[in-house]
Amino acid sequence: MATVPFELTRGSLAFVSPRIRPQPATPLHRIREVRKEQGVSLRTAARRLGITSSQVRDEEEETSDLLLTQLYRWSQALDVPVQDLLEEPECDLSAPIRQRAKLVRVMKTAKAILERSKESSIRIMAETLVDQLNDIMPELNDVNAWNNVGQRRSLDDLGRTAQRSFSEDSVIRAMRD
Repeated sequence: MATVPFELTRGSLAFVSPRIRPQPATPLHRIREVRKEQGVSLRTAARRLGITSSQVRDEEEETSDLLLTQLYRWSQALDVPVQDLLEEPECDLSAPIRQRAKLVRVMKTAKAILERSKESSIRIMAETLVDQLNDIMPELNDVNAWNNVGQRRSLDDLGRTAQRSFSEDSVIRAMRD
């Protein structure tokens, strides 16, 4: 009769070591990365979670398949939302603000297509898209199309700021004032 190694954590069958079960190809979480970002040592994490350091190492392995209760314990131990343990935040903005920014970019693109398109079928689709975006978020009605001013520089071209030079002394004097 074969036996399967397991570890009993806080009274429930919670975790089988990642070395034993087949590993998924993609990362399941980013606990180790978040722990390091938060400045929490392995030992401190073990103490906060009430488990051993080796269990912490096993659980924070990005391919280890954890139970929801374990993710919630990690969330409390690291003082971060569970979502941050599962996916990397795109930026420091909250989810609703990120969503609004994405919708603004889509609206700018739709209005640019509407303004610049000469074909009636494309204009009709762009108008429909603009109307649908306004239904989702009425304040997008005031958004303008992307600017179409100027010409893009190549990587070899220097901008105006590169052509104007300042001496170190003038910068230091400006900082003092």
